[in-house]
Amino acid sequence: MESKHEIIIVGAGPAGATTAIILAQQGHDVLLIDRRQFPRDKACGDAVPAVAIELMWRLGMKEKINQAVQRGEFYPLDGMLLMSPKGYRLEADFKKGTEGGDSYVAPRFYFDAVIQQHAVDSGAQFLQADVKEPIMENGRVAGVRARVNGSIKDFPAKLVIGADGVTSAITRALRPKNNRHVDKHRAIALRAYAENFDEFPHQVEFYFYNEILPGYAWIFPTGDNQANIGLGMRLDRFRGNHGKGRLQKMLDDFLAMPEIKERLLPGFRLRDVAVWQLNFGSQKRLQHVYDGAILVGDAAGFINPLTGGGIHNAMVSADLAAQTAHDALAKEDTSRQTLQIYEKLVHDAMWSGMRRSYSLQRWLLNFPFLIDIMIKQMKANSRLAQIFLTKL
Repeated sequence: MESKHEIIIVGAGPAGATTAIILAQQGHDVLLIDRRQFPRDKACGDAVPAVAIELMWRLGMKEKINQAVQRGEFYPLDGMLLMSPKGYRLEADFKKGTEGGDSYVAPRFYFDAVIQQHAVDSGAQFLQADVKEPIMENGRVAGVRARVNGSIKDFPAKLVIGADGVTSAITRALRPKNNRHVDKHRAIALRAYAENFDEFPHQVEFYFYNEILPGYAWIFPTGDNQANIGLGMRLDRFRGNHGKGRLQKMLDDFLAMPEIKERLLPGFRLRDVAVWQLNFGSQKRLQHVYDGAILVGDAAGFINPLTGGGIHNAMVSADLAAQTAHDALAKEDTSRQTLQIYEKLVHDAMWSGMRRSYSLQRWLLNFPFLIDIMIKQMKANSRLAQIFLTKL
């Protein structure tokens, strides 16, 4: 048996590392586990809103972010383009955050490494290990079981925080099958990095067209004729209309559109193509806490159902989970009853926005002509534009 830790956090992405930072800075004994060493790639659109950057500032990462910007790893954004099926355009400027923060395209290879390193610098212990399942004792979570250097070891803890993404081993073990995401509250997406592409400097692009609604294709610039290019759509629609293995064909079709094809420069190529699934935060009555455990970020399912953005929501859930964990450990009570305050906190922080985004997503699915009307007639302060400006 390994020595017992106060808190074990499974997954060192934005949700897990942010939780680790806050709890370590409060003086807690934190073991942060991830199956990969950092830096490492993570399939994502890579767009990070200003509100997430400002949260990182408040946790002491401002200098690390400035250095990443200077190295060209974080690419600042100042504008957005929405394109409707009939070719109507809506352009809007990004506003700085309330504390002066910018939005960025920050490939997860760099972005996640900044937060994970800050967790270690804040006092969390990091371990590369593949967590297989939670340890259960008398119906409560009492640690995790993981493969380390080829051997299975047990790691006891007073509290486990599941932050290991959409395929979370912690979530699979704890959530019963009748309390999991259904396909209409899930999405599938494909991302590739494009080289030798004529990007629009400092402007993210969203393309809505009939074959993909209520999803979209995106072009997020990373500078120097490079961009993150991809597309995503609701999982039930994908399975019903396209079938397995069609995402690459859909991306090829998007790149063949005349207004996109003309931007392919000599030597154009795609690299690091990756597919992943997302769980929306719009499904009601999902359980996020258990005796001895809390779920955060993608492991809980806090993706915005319209934009597919999840980084800021992951960090918000991390902040609320850390607050809940700190209070519960002070009381020496990590029962579900005590931890349930977390479910109320995340509901109050996110649910109204998730509900509005899902409602708009359904309108676009049932009445696709609305996207032409909304983009043709509405301005940058419209609900649609504001969701994409703030919920990247």
